Amino acid sequence: MSYDRLSRYLSLILRHHPKVIGISLDAHGWADVDELIAGIAQKKKFSREILEEIVKTDKKQRYSFSEDGTKIRANQGHSVQVDLELQPIEPPDLLWHGTAEKYAASIEKTGLKPGSRMYVHLSPDIETAVAVGKRHGRPIVYEVKSGQMHRDGFSFYRSVNGVWLTSSVPNIYLERI
Repeated sequence: MSYDRLSRYLSLILRHHPKVIGISLDAHGWADVDELIAGIAQKKKFSREILEEIVKTDKKQRYSFSEDGTKIRANQGHSVQVDLELQPIEPPDLLWHGTAEKYAASIEKTGLKPGSRMYVHLSPDIETAVAVGKRHGRPIVYEVKSGQMHRDGFSFYRSVNGVWLTSSVPNIYLERI
């Protein structure tokens, strides 16, 4: 199995289904590294070295180790309730959201909703938003008036890998570009 496929499997476990391998996440989304390795190793070839290589080389920087290296968690994208201990931060005036064209009508009617995840994910630049949108079909990008949202009382957070997070984006703050 390639590291890319293992990384996706790790993402599934740490964001959505830790019980698949018989582990649990703490309140902040951390999993015990030894338990994670043992759980994955029951189904696939897996070791501490493989885990470290995945974390180090993941292009999206999806994962973080605790300072002492005994725990690991996904940086964002959870469908399970966890407190990632993110502090509210003032966003730039504009952020972007990439999605597939097939979702445009719904977005333009109701705005951006987190769906099964805890937050709406926003990109710091158009190029990243386009890349995100391509994963779901023909990409489209929305400009998000994040500065105005913040002034209007919406909270924003930035994960350790630079993804911007907010609870929702009403359609009045969106412009399709």
